Amino acid sequence: MIRLSTIVCLLLLGVGVGAQAPNLQMSKLDWIAGCWKGGDQATQTEEQWTKLAGGTMLGLSRTIKDGQTASYEFLQIREKGGDIFYVAQPNGGAAVPFKLVKLNANVAIFENPDHDFPQRIIYLRSIDGSLLAAIEGEEKGKPKRIEFPMTRVRCD
Repeated sequence: MIRLSTIVCLLLLGVGVGAQAPNLQMSKLDWIAGCWKGGDQATQTEEQWTKLAGGTMLGLSRTIKDGQTASYEFLQIREKGGDIFYVAQPNGGAAVPFKLVKLNANVAIFENPDHDFPQRIIYLRSIDGSLLAAIEGEEKGKPKRIEFPMTRVRCD
């Protein structure tokens, strides 16, 4: 009897561990975690990303122009149904998901072809450790790309 209950407990523990196994692709996004800043004297962009935990990375972004917050965004990178999504919630609006379509050690590309603009969100890690975030797609039938070059900064 003791052996049977021990075996059942071990099997249940094994199932629980397997059910909570992290998506290995998510761990390849760890280079995004941390604090980033870019811009010039008039306009500054900041992003801050948590480390991966619980199948999510949480982020926030803000753009400050002439000393005032011009825009902000709540962000997530999360696994859902075996896929990975970048979820953007600009200026407190509706959450918009972008599916991960390309990932390697230095590039992450997320797409949502049904979204108005942007349709793609791109993160590129440079050799010097800097980060280039970009949004691109079509707006009013014309190609458009906006780049946000940033460097890693200390999180305050």
